[in-house]
Amino acid sequence: MPELRKDPVVSRWVIIATERARRPAAFVDPVEHTTPADTCPFCKGEQAEQVYAYDGVRVVKSGTPFFNSAASFAPRVHGLYEVCPSYGAHEVVIETPQHIANMADLPVEQIKNVFATYALRMRHHQQDAAVKYVLAYKNYGLAAGSRDIGHTRSQIMAVPVLPIRVKDKIIGAKRYFDFHERCLFEDLVQQERRERERVVLETDNFIAFTPFAARFPFETWIVPKRHHWDFAQGVAGLEGELAMVMKILLLKFKTGLHDPAYNFVIHSAPFEGGKPDSVKYPTICEDYRWHIELMPRLTRVAGFERGTGFYICPIPPEMAAKFLREVQA
Repeated sequence: MPELRKDPVVSRWVIIATERARRPAAFVDPVEHTTPADTCPFCKGEQAEQVYAYDGVRVVKSGTPFFNSAASFAPRVHGLYEVCPSYGAHEVVIETPQHIANMADLPVEQIKNVFATYALRMRHHQQDAAVKYVLAYKNYGLAAGSRDIGHTRSQIMAVPVLPIRVKDKIIGAKRYFDFHERCLFEDLVQQERRERERVVLETDNFIAFTPFAARFPFETWIVPKRHHWDFAQGVAGLEGELAMVMKILLLKFKTGLHDPAYNFVIHSAPFEGGKPDSVKYPTICEDYRWHIELMPRLTRVAGFERGTGFYICPIPPEMAAKFLREVQA
């Protein structure tokens, strides 16, 4: 019988379709890239203005930005509606000068440089008083929203409002803290370490596991064991270890799931004037913890999910974790 499972962070229910459970081998939709190096815009340097460079990683302004610092954040009210210019920043992180498609194929040292770049750019944007949140994320493959260019890159968005997905997590973490006087993420990590059945890998400072109420098959979270609300500060000194964890997971996806499209997002705390937003969220330094969501794109969201907010996951997270543990990356 299918199970309803409740996400302990955002209180969202998902359906784990145990009777329709698909074996890992049934998820085959490999990414194919057709752009050779001699026509790749990232190899040829055909991007907008470069804003930063760090040990083989380049950061450029997006050529088609969703957010632009040339605007000004000045909301206007029109009856029920509110509108303002799309102020902020939209940057592309070109992760290597080599024409390599998947971050999984980068050396650990280069992935470390990418994470260090994310942290540096986050610190930079946090100084902008109008920016409330910075998201670093990656799209790999057409199914994940990427263009068909075989050069690994990711993106950074600095935005003047708090995204609803992040806000839901922050509210859920605060609600738990107010009731239990403990960090939800700490309890989450400790339970996964005790039960082990959803743990994919663990290192001295990180644990990677398939969430109990996974939305997608093989969805995996990377959570630091050391408490910190802010990615840019919390990852300092641990970039190499995090890079190793990410490379192992991506290689497991590539090998075991036949090189699927995937997204990852880094969720950190919002800020106000370069500091945690302690006005709206006075306990955020105690109750929230930065983390990474890694999501292979193996299924599509259909009418039921869009109409109800339920997600249907066609493989139990415990089965997915066991499979990933056994993949030799």
